[in-house]
Amino acid sequence: MPRPGQVKSSGVDRFSDRIALGVLTRAFPPELVDEVVAECGRVEQRTRLLPARVVVYFVLAMCLFFGQGYEEVARLLVQGLEGEGRWVKTWRVPTTAAIGRARLRLGPEPLRALFTRVCRPVAVARTQGAWYRRWRLVAVDGTVFDVPDTAANAQFFGRPGTSRGQGRSAYPQVRVAALAECGTHAVFAAEVGPLKVHESVLAQRLFPVLTKGMLVLADRGFCGLDLWRAAKAGGADLLWRVRSVVVLPVLEALPDGSYLSEIVAKRDHYRRADPERVRVIEYTLGPRGGDGTVYRLITTLLDPAQAPAEELAALSAQRWEIENTLDEIKNHEGVPGMVLRSRHPRGVEQEIFAFLLVHHALRDLMHQAALKAGHDPDRISFTRTLRVVRRHVTGQAALSPLAPGPVHRPEPA
Repeated sequence: MPRPGQVKSSGVDRFSDRIALGVLTRAFPPELVDEVVAECGRVEQRTRLLPARVVVYFVLAMCLFFGQGYEEVARLLVQGLEGEGRWVKTWRVPTTAAIGRARLRLGPEPLRALFTRVCRPVAVARTQGAWYRRWRLVAVDGTVFDVPDTAANAQFFGRPGTSRGQGRSAYPQVRVAALAECGTHAVFAAEVGPLKVHESVLAQRLFPVLTKGMLVLADRGFCGLDLWRAAKAGGADLLWRVRSVVVLPVLEALPDGSYLSEIVAKRDHYRRADPERVRVIEYTLGPRGGDGTVYRLITTLLDPAQAPAEELAALSAQRWEIENTLDEIKNHEGVPGMVLRSRHPRGVEQEIFAFLLVHHALRDLMHQAALKAGHDPDRISFTRTLRVVRRHVTGQAALSPLAPGPVHRPEPA
């Protein structure tokens, strides 16, 4: 009998071939994980207790079961093996220190590569709530995550100031910018950086994935001619809210109450030698929820017949779907007031991409369920889905994700 903390393993197959995490293993199959591990140069030169594939799945499980200790997460990966009676050799649950070293060896690159390979918009033509006319609705936004107060994290990421004037907050913070599909909450592009890097700078690195047929929504924090041109370079259309101080001269009034105007770069504010044509929609909220504030949107959709002003004004509220998406990741997949567990910047990046991967797998599962039921994906509870998946993982962990083969049992003595 193995001692506590040990799990029997077969002399025929490998421990890494027995790792299964339910929906996560289906979303990120072992063959794909092995591919990205090899691409990133993380293939082991010798046999380890924690091979790279296992560490990838461990980091995903660590984010699925946020708040559990390293060793408890490792047990979840192999839960059920002893009861199955399939293994002869023993595999000892690694110590927290061993898992930490394995995470450092792996680095963030395989998780980022896995995210790039898998995470895409998931809506199809019949997905409810994902489209405006012929456009796929997506949104861009940024957020910050608190990270452990270590010298390495503080030096690399930096700290925000405080309202009380101490000049430093309790935790360093990492900034993240993301693109998400509004109708399904699927995050399909993300960038990570120090706090001093503005979210618009990170967002510009995301824009190469934007394509024709997308309508990109953004709030007032994303402004400037260079950013606008970068976002539309791949053929995507844009609908962004702008600040009231932006100068938008009326060049032509349009029948639906909108008007054609132009924006220029800050450096070209006076000469206006290199303008970009936009359409402006101005509106106020109704008496029930309004305070008289005038909201201003600019868009690349210049023809009112293609996209009436009233529809675009109503559509701009869809931008808040990415706020809900980030809330799901930080306060539900994680916990309110979450502080990431990684004590080194490379571990922080690894952990953030693992959170995004887990969220995408959950949201893809919810989308498939919504399609089968003929529902809007927004009608399915993220929290309930998360609970079901967690239960499913613990019931299915350590059953081989590979094709079933013969069961090897020790010969009786």
